[in-house]
Amino acid sequence: MSVKITYFVHGTTSDNEENKSSGWNDVKLSDLGVQQSKDLAVLTADKTFDAVFTSDLSRAINSADLTWGDKYPRFADKRLRECNYGDLNGKESEIVEPMQEKSITTPMPNGESYEDVKARIADFLDSIKSKYDGKHIAIVAHKAPQLALDVLLKGMSWEEAFANDWREQKAWKPGWEYEAK
Repeated sequence: MSVKITYFVHGTTSDNEENKSSGWNDVKLSDLGVQQSKDLAVLTADKTFDAVFTSDLSRAINSADLTWGDKYPRFADKRLRECNYGDLNGKESEIVEPMQEKSITTPMPNGESYEDVKARIADFLDSIKSKYDGKHIAIVAHKAPQLALDVLLKGMSWEEAFANDWREQKAWKPGWEYEAK
């Protein structure tokens, strides 16, 4: 049993441009994020998916809409949300980001830990394995779910996932490949 996954992050948001960490706040794509999502259609023209799964937050849904329209069956899933930063949702990234690596097992104030996110993503993976066995899906979501995939499917520790995060390395690309077995 195996599902091929190509993971995409949503386009830039107004919060991103203001150096805020949205978390569970439902913020819109900025003009740049809209253009990035449209550009992704060209960058992924050679790929075919059996389904597209997105976070239920509008920035992920809108990114997928702008990239593929109704080309593929699409499903919004709350389990693919960003980490809930609790009291820190929407706060300045200079405050939130240093707390992320300290919140692997300890939840953010009135929010989640990264282990909580990992449990959500593991549940999501379990739910798609039989229905999408042998198929290729796309996921459009956020930072924390992607790091959870690195931990769950690539065998990284949380510390390795944070250190190797493309955001830290300034190494964006039009999709990251995973395989759920």
